[in-house]
Amino acid sequence: MRFHRPALCLALLTAGLLMSAPAKADLRMCNTTGSRIGVAIGYRDAQGWVTEGWWNLSPRGCETLLRGTLAARFYYVYALDYDKGGEWTGKSVMCTRNKEFTIRGIEDCLARGFDRSGFFEVDTGEQKSWTIQLTDNNTPAAPRP
Repeated sequence: MRFHRPALCLALLTAGLLMSAPAKADLRMCNTTGSRIGVAIGYRDAQGWVTEGWWNLSPRGCETLLRGTLAARFYYVYALDYDKGGEWTGKSVMCTRNKEFTIRGIEDCLARGFDRSGFFEVDTGEQKSWTIQLTDNNTPAAPRP
């Protein structure tokens, strides 16, 4: 995973919601930075690859990206820091665009009129629910119960 702004790093310490009390089964993203963040996700469903964006997360805010029990083990994330610049990126290239989108397929992005962005992989360990935390410091965030 590459990060293009030296002051930021990614903390992917996450936790499935394993408490005995009933919990919503969702894919959530928490922004622990002081900046506004834009988030796009990629995943594989029954019909193939899908990328979706943009969720706008306020500083220190959380959003539900996908509702319900997670259907895949791996999800992919690309995020932009709107206030300070920089991005959280990885090696998995998928299609995006500048405005709200849902794109089927990850091939021929440019030929189809989309941008190509590098997404980082999130391994949920086949949990039913998962929270991803983006941070801007060098110490990982604690897992979320």
